[in-house]
Amino acid sequence: MNWIWFHKLASPPHAYGIAGRLAPWFGWPAGMLILAGLYGGLVLAPADYQQGDAFRIVYVHAPSAWLSMLVYATMAVAAAVGLVWRIKLAHAVAAAAAPIGATFTALALATGAIWGKPMWGTWWVWDARLTSELILLFLYAGVIALRASIDDRDRADRASAVLAIVGVVNLPIIHYSVYWWNTLHQPATLTKLGKPSMAGDMLWPLLAMLLGFTLYFGAVLLVRLRAEILRRERDAAWLRAELA
Repeated sequence: MNWIWFHKLASPPHAYGIAGRLAPWFGWPAGMLILAGLYGGLVLAPADYQQGDAFRIVYVHAPSAWLSMLVYATMAVAAAVGLVWRIKLAHAVAAAAAPIGATFTALALATGAIWGKPMWGTWWVWDARLTSELILLFLYAGVIALRASIDDRDRADRASAVLAIVGVVNLPIIHYSVYWWNTLHQPATLTKLGKPSMAGDMLWPLLAMLLGFTLYFGAVLLVRLRAEILRRERDAAWLRAELA
């Protein structure tokens, strides 16, 4: 098997160029899908028979919650690749992903609190799903802070990678918390067996938002990866040639 393509991806100059070319292919579809999803969810979809218009926050909350876990998994896999195979570019991917994941996690918690106030009568409860999602935010913050607190970049990469990998145990807890414990949070509506428990005119905007948010993450990750490569390779000959 020819692994030349894999080694090229691990090369900072090659990855820098590829990321720059791919970012618009993620960004433009993401923008169109998010606009379509917001219009479908906020304008076209009918009000829920129980929650009224308050249910519409799901079009931001659910994609944010999904991305909070997807980004962490991406960060942890990249950190593991960097730790095991000593690929420095993988550590750059993990470093670029962490602030994105923290932002999505904070957005998921904030929108959940906004929805919870009219539905549950309170901004916050120590529900299993909410608590494990809050722990996820602390894990992101820990990875970012640990990396920033160590001056030696290689040591910072290794230490933050270990923390990111250990924190993966929280992901199945978040996902299965609504089944393992009695919680106020509703169970899955899209990934359960059988058809989703949402009407079609409510469902398609949510699917558009989920895909749009995922593509948006890809676009932002590529842009941040380019910035991270610039920071790490600022003294490299290839970068001086590129800028010249």
